[in-house]
Amino acid sequence: MDQTSNSEVLNSFCDKHILITGGGGYLASCIVNLLQDVDCFVVRLDQPGAFFSPVAGRAKVHNIVGDVREMSIWEKALMNIDIVFHLAAQTSAYEANKNPVDDLKSNVMPMLFMLETCLRKGWQKIILFSSTVTIVGMPVFLPVDETHPETPITIYDLHKQMAENYLKYYIKQDVVKGAVLRLANVYGPGPKSSKSDRGILNKMIRKALAGESLTVYGTGDQLRDYVYVEDVALAFLKAASNIESVNGRHFIIGSGQGYTIVQAMRLVSERVALKTGIAVPLVHVDPPSSLFPIEYRNFVADTGQFSEATGWLAHYTLAEGIDLTMERYL
Repeated sequence: MDQTSNSEVLNSFCDKHILITGGGGYLASCIVNLLQDVDCFVVRLDQPGAFFSPVAGRAKVHNIVGDVREMSIWEKALMNIDIVFHLAAQTSAYEANKNPVDDLKSNVMPMLFMLETCLRKGWQKIILFSSTVTIVGMPVFLPVDETHPETPITIYDLHKQMAENYLKYYIKQDVVKGAVLRLANVYGPGPKSSKSDRGILNKMIRKALAGESLTVYGTGDQLRDYVYVEDVALAFLKAASNIESVNGRHFIIGSGQGYTIVQAMRLVSERVALKTGIAVPLVHVDPPSSLFPIEYRNFVADTGQFSEATGWLAHYTLAEGIDLTMERYL
């Protein structure tokens, strides 16, 4: 399919009512930033204490404070909504394994509460769900596409898969429309991650700008697919605006380019040195014994199916994304 221009995609949201869960978070902030000059209505839902960044454009933005783990919040949040970007989640695999019941409440039950509210009220919403590529477990072939077998090896991934399956089930019952976007390693400017095992590349950019050395576990030769946050935000918007092409499906979202961890850290050091004149060293240390096996995976995304369905392509190279992130931090 021909790639639809970004302005056409954004214009498709005119007069739409959009709910974003995890509305004060990293990806939500980028989606709202893309929508801010569109005549639309955005409801940002997040937990007490969340910070909602100010929005200056034409979009009418309303903030709701509430707990997605409570059934009672969903009827209020979903009222008059056309499209839901369900981004709220507990994002640490380590926290999930320590507290599997809490993780179930955070990462599975909100999806079920939302879907049951839609069923009970007869509201057919469009729901786009933020999931993770690590659902496949340790990849057996690269690049990974939607045909790859799913073998979750953490509680976090198991629960993400459960939430996906609930959404797909309710789509098959014609209760809602929707799709799942499984995200690779997302980076770029935005609010800091509250979890130590998330947003690693952003942390390394901040450290390099502060003149601190960059730590690499072992040889750092595991492959990763780093995808810029604005590309990911646009993927959600394109999925929503092409709902008939993506309905009921899951998609791999990445840049399609693999870098070893040590290559990515070297690139951070080089780009920061070009900007600041200070070249920070890479320091190799033994990995902690507590690291999950999933940390040793190799991953590169094959985004062909999503590109065919929506016209989306990752726009930013890793060097460009690092430069843009650095400029925002400076």
